[in-house]
Amino acid sequence: MASLSHLIHTYGVLIVFGIVLVEQLGLPIPAFPILIIAGAMAVDGGANWPVFLAAAVVACLISDFFWFRAGRYYGRRILRLMCKISLSPDSCVSQTEDNFGRWGAKSLIVAKFIPGFSSIVSPLAGATGTRTHHFLAFSAIGGLLWSSVGMGIGAWFHDSIDDVLAWLHAMGSTAVMVVGTLLALFVLLKYIERKRNLGAAKVPRVTMDELKVLLDSGHDPLIIDARGVTARQLEEGIPGALVYGDTVPERLMATLDKDRHIVVYCSCPNDVTAAQVAKEFAKNGFQRARPLHGGLDAWNAHCADAEVDAKLTPKAG
Repeated sequence: MASLSHLIHTYGVLIVFGIVLVEQLGLPIPAFPILIIAGAMAVDGGANWPVFLAAAVVACLISDFFWFRAGRYYGRRILRLMCKISLSPDSCVSQTEDNFGRWGAKSLIVAKFIPGFSSIVSPLAGATGTRTHHFLAFSAIGGLLWSSVGMGIGAWFHDSIDDVLAWLHAMGSTAVMVVGTLLALFVLLKYIERKRNLGAAKVPRVTMDELKVLLDSGHDPLIIDARGVTARQLEEGIPGALVYGDTVPERLMATLDKDRHIVVYCSCPNDVTAAQVAKEFAKNGFQRARPLHGGLDAWNAHCADAEVDAKLTPKAG
């Protein structure tokens, strides 16, 4: 551990700051182990605990504020981008919005301990209009708590960490292969989980063109908004749609004609939430319940195209 001790003693603050910063910005570089090592080194006299802790917290604040401003400026577009590049894009939006809707900006305090949530909560706070000083306060508390826990673990188990580092150093390239295998296994499990979610959401979709035909032909389809509270705050829904979360599903279904066309939409990747709600309707005898393919994005794109066509159509007379 002598070489690592020298490295952290010489460049430790820059290493901790840089790795925490790039991880919080979204790159798949684990920073928590570095905090643990820094905490262990602080006990062994090779690192300055307050300086290292301050470097980690500042890095968290910089990255969090960057994503906060991105969310403020780009709104829901930045959330879609970040969920698309996540390992669990199908549940990313709904889980994040549910957690944030429940706790608001206070969720920043524990966000860094929740995989997948930490990278989304800052832009979501910006998109939902959280005040800057509230955001910075909760972000600072969250960064301090997360960094302190990491360094505290290292300080508490510093003897064991010394042994682990010595073992990894002795193993050399074999240790790299072990770590790489574990990482590959994690990604594979996430891929299997996503395939399972997509399989569970395999129900027939209704396209935007088909929905337009239903509306124009007087079938009066019931359109249901399956989005969460936060998603509805970020973006207006389809006019006249019934909010699924505002009613008890059993009571709602008891009042509806089972032969009626029901179209469910959401704003999540692959229409997962809408498909789940449509399947619940189908289980209760509503065989004409289907999710809208493309969700709210498909509806907004259709409306935008209709506006363009209306502008391009010459007026009579």
